[in-house]
Amino acid sequence: MAQVLELLNPLAGEVIVDCTVGFAGHSVAMLQRVGPEGFLLGIDLDASALKEAGDRLKLVGDNFDLSCGNFARTEGIFSLLGGRRADVILADLGVNSQQLDDADCGFSFSHDGPLRMTMNRDEPRDAAELVNTLGERELADLIFRYGQERHSRRIARFICRARQEGPIRTTRQLAGIILRAAGPAGRRQRIHPATRTFQALRIAVNRELENLEALVSGAKDILAHGGRMGIISFHSLEDRIVKHGFRQLAKDGYMEVLTRSPVRPSEEEKKSNPRSRSAKFRVARCLAKGNN
Repeated sequence: MAQVLELLNPLAGEVIVDCTVGFAGHSVAMLQRVGPEGFLLGIDLDASALKEAGDRLKLVGDNFDLSCGNFARTEGIFSLLGGRRADVILADLGVNSQQLDDADCGFSFSHDGPLRMTMNRDEPRDAAELVNTLGERELADLIFRYGQERHSRRIARFICRARQEGPIRTTRQLAGIILRAAGPAGRRQRIHPATRTFQALRIAVNRELENLEALVSGAKDILAHGGRMGIISFHSLEDRIVKHGFRQLAKDGYMEVLTRSPVRPSEEEKKSNPRSRSAKFRVARCLAKGNN
């Protein structure tokens, strides 16, 4: 998103934390802005992405460090910074394109693969475990809460019936079950009937909303006075947490909200990157109270 650099405004010599470094698209640009006197810490759950990120960042400088871990542990971020405070924190909550397109990750119903959906490939709990072990009501509640799927009870019922014949292990299996649950009317929807259920499972497996809440609430403990925090979200559940989290921090005197309404990608950006069309970007600035 082009507005990231404009609104976060990384300056020479500043300390940057990219909580979702991915393949370093944002990090490369920010490292260039802070120059050799600055520093960048990149964090990601996907260890395979960090190697490529490191290769790209080395073309800019060596004043960075990469860590495979969860951005929710803000006390760990402070430790990784050697006790320094961050001037800029960025979290881009979108699943990176390579993960979506990699069948082995199991995020997409467009590719047949194991029903995993884990950001961290070493994570022991995966989507298959939830699909095959949760009770029907619990599964329906999960799909409704995290996927905002109004047909969650019918989908859960179809899943529980199907797994009586054997475990559901692949994305194609699950997508087929959801298609049958959707019926002819559901199959005529603008989006694939499995979209919301897959989203719900991914969010639950990776504890995405809990992690986001922890990052937002803990930002005041790692940001410098005047430091900026920006979060790019991709669905209403995430955006609601960011919006209300920033507002609460502002109410408590820790932060000042800089974006009263979320910043959205330009028409040009949406054309060049269709996956950005649902992105919302919010920014807040840390006040002195957070650094006592």
